[in-house]
Amino acid sequence: MAPATATSSAVDALRAATDALAAAGVETPRLDAELLLAGATGWDRVRLAAEPERALPPGSSRAFGALVRRRLRREPVAYILGHKGFRRIELEVDRRALIPRPETELLVEVALKLSPGRVLDVGTGSGAVALAIADELTGCEVTATDTSPDALELARANAERLGLAARVRLAAGTLPGAGGGWDLVVANLPYVSESDWEGLAPEIREHEPREALVAGPTGLEAIEVLLEELGRERVASAVALEVGAGQADAVAELARRVGFERTERRRDLAGIERVVSAQSAR
Repeated sequence: MAPATATSSAVDALRAATDALAAAGVETPRLDAELLLAGATGWDRVRLAAEPERALPPGSSRAFGALVRRRLRREPVAYILGHKGFRRIELEVDRRALIPRPETELLVEVALKLSPGRVLDVGTGSGAVALAIADELTGCEVTATDTSPDALELARANAERLGLAARVRLAAGTLPGAGGGWDLVVANLPYVSESDWEGLAPEIREHEPREALVAGPTGLEAIEVLLEELGRERVASAVALEVGAGQADAVAELARRVGFERTERRRDLAGIERVVSAQSAR
């Protein structure tokens, strides 16, 4: 991308960035360029569209160029800007945890349907699911766990910034050592197989934490371990799990095997069965 001059207009800057990003193989070059220019200028995308010929603020051309160069290296936009929207909340994001994705919002939809009193979010990452549930189900008691200290630190920062720290308990590990009796356990665990890792987009493979993505040879290892533990401890009335493409049947069978029944599936916007939920038979 040619460097923008101090007098560049928004439309000129966007055109140059979009062309450069498209040439680099970025899937959504225009959208990414708009988001990065909004971040560099402090303008929103509505203003960029309404005032395309407006000269960029002093210093923003250089800042925009730096952001675009990071995107050309296929760093995700969310990591570049440091934030990502998830349902009604805005989360701080960085390489300590996965970027929250629209399909993961399906886990929150399950919670809204069941209206549980106590929820456990396993593998909370940035805290997206736990914090969204706490935000939308104000009477719900939410606990969130993760095996990564770095991810828990990020989730804690998000909880404090959103004013939800008093309502979401964070704990290291998988199942908390005490308590139980969860009305619902939700989890977005690693579900990528080792053989699929190299085929992922560079935004994922080169920037997001591998340990939060890859489960093992089949991709089902982490989910199977959690379901077996829930079945053995008998601490959950219902469970909802995000799964990979083509995994829904196997996960539903794993859930039934450990005592969960009445399985349901939810499809994402691409039509993939992305969330499997089930209720305990006990």
